[in-house]
Amino acid sequence: MKEIKSNYRIIRIDGADDLNLNIVSEKLEEGLESIKFKITSENPIYMPKVTISWKQPIIDIHSYWYPTAFRNKAFHADWARGFFSKATISAPVSCLYNANGQNRHTCAFSDALNTVNINVGVHEEDGTFECKIVLFTELSKKTHEYEGELRIDTRDIPFYESLKDVSKWWETFKKYKTAFVPEAARQPMYSTWYSFHQELKDYEIEKQCSIAKKLGCEAVIVDDGWQTEDNNRGYAYCGDWKVSSKRISDMKEHVKRVHDMGLKYLLWYSVPFVGLYSEVWNRFKDKLLGYDEILKTGVLDPRYPEVREYLISIYENAVAEWDLDGLKLDFVDEFDLPYDKKDNYNEFMDFESVQEAVDCLLSSVIEKLRFIKPDIMIEFRQRYIGPYMRKYGNMFRVTDCPNDPITNRIGSMDIRLLCGNTAAHSDMLMWNTDDTVESAALQFINILFSVPQLSMRFENLPQEHFKMISFWLRFWKQHRDVLLDGRLIPYYPALNYPVIVSSTEEQYLAAVYADFVVHLGKEANKNIILVNGTLKNKLYVEIENDLGHRKMEVLNCMGEVVKKENINLGKGVLIVDIPVSGIAYIK
Repeated sequence: MKEIKSNYRIIRIDGADDLNLNIVSEKLEEGLESIKFKITSENPIYMPKVTISWKQPIIDIHSYWYPTAFRNKAFHADWARGFFSKATISAPVSCLYNANGQNRHTCAFSDALNTVNINVGVHEEDGTFECKIVLFTELSKKTHEYEGELRIDTRDIPFYESLKDVSKWWETFKKYKTAFVPEAARQPMYSTWYSFHQELKDYEIEKQCSIAKKLGCEAVIVDDGWQTEDNNRGYAYCGDWKVSSKRISDMKEHVKRVHDMGLKYLLWYSVPFVGLYSEVWNRFKDKLLGYDEILKTGVLDPRYPEVREYLISIYENAVAEWDLDGLKLDFVDEFDLPYDKKDNYNEFMDFESVQEAVDCLLSSVIEKLRFIKPDIMIEFRQRYIGPYMRKYGNMFRVTDCPNDPITNRIGSMDIRLLCGNTAAHSDMLMWNTDDTVESAALQFINILFSVPQLSMRFENLPQEHFKMISFWLRFWKQHRDVLLDGRLIPYYPALNYPVIVSSTEEQYLAAVYADFVVHLGKEANKNIILVNGTLKNKLYVEIENDLGHRKMEVLNCMGEVVKKENINLGKGVLIVDIPVSGIAYIK
């Protein structure tokens, strides 16, 4: 083990004793430091497992955030496994913060390609966090050199500012150059998954598209089912990617009809899967990372050039032949090298590292598709939302959480904290049509700060529900600048963001999801919009400075005006009467 004294702490490096190790610590500013290290070997080797560790006193720290924590913001134990990050899973960053959401310890690592294990766990004996970053837990490739950089931030700033700075830091590396984000990627979309699953028919899709366009959607994502007549939700027939004529009689003409409605068209692919009953099974059955007996599908091994060339050609031909505007590339986190195949590298592969092969595959996909269509859209789903994925795609969607508005809110906020200008999309909205219109509206209200995706059969909606979704889509498009591009403040992360505020020079918009007091500070001296995301008829507002007399207009969840009045926003706590799932405009 080697120890060095950085600016603020002792850093331990374990596992590299037989290698050459060079470490440089740099203080970037008060509370922010960088530790760069380089491991070298005289000859190319498989790097041994290396652990970088340090301690952080548990002082004024009350909760823990990492990219795939979702609802669980609890502390980990030092003996726990922590979480793993690689190109197609999560991101190498975690944040400890206090009950007010102030950063106390954010650590991030520069290598988002290879598998990295991060464990920030409570050490019971001395009341500290034992912080560990473990490298080379998965066999990668023989090399004689490895470089990495550890960033530790203990500045007293909001947790979201610390995470935003990590995202900007990653952007400074050339290897993380982000994909262009077309305007269409930031517009509401209709998805077929929850509304149709695999029971697709071209004329039914077009029927929904026609209504979706009138409501304000600008694209459709046609999900699983277009390539198979099987309705079992498995992947046994994936791999050929030929259109099922029983689903879509003529794909090119179908896409053209949707285009004529004014909508963009995106198509789903499960990237790594080649099904047992596909025509190409025999071609690729010996070029697999693994096989799933339940799903009846193999996971292709991208280390084979033939595999990558096949997949790239599938996507190129589809975009060129059918005039597609984008692809939804699914299950890329399944590219994983099982331990029992760690020694199976052979002469027909051109990569030893699975992750480097995935990088080559996905980098080539977006490069080739942008040559055909410069504003191509590529969607990835949460967990694959790290800095490498921003190279390959321009849309990150919340993981599947049907009919679950709270998880949708949490997921969209977690994405936004790190995604920079990459478009953050909600999971597709769906709900039970027998629910009250106010309860159904919560599905939309909880994802206001992301790009909405809808997945309902519009003709099955009660009239009130249709009126509600029409209103909220209009509201979202009208206020998109503040919702997507404003100064975002997600309060109380330990409680899963019960209050979210975003503001511009012209507007201050606060959405409240629980019985919390909304604090209106100095920045609220502008047009104010209060969104009631609770099932109560009032919100509590604390006013820091006397904002004087204002005009207020109150709307219900369907956009109907229920009240207009003059109010006095004097200093102190004010109760504002707003219907359940309603809005108050204060000008």
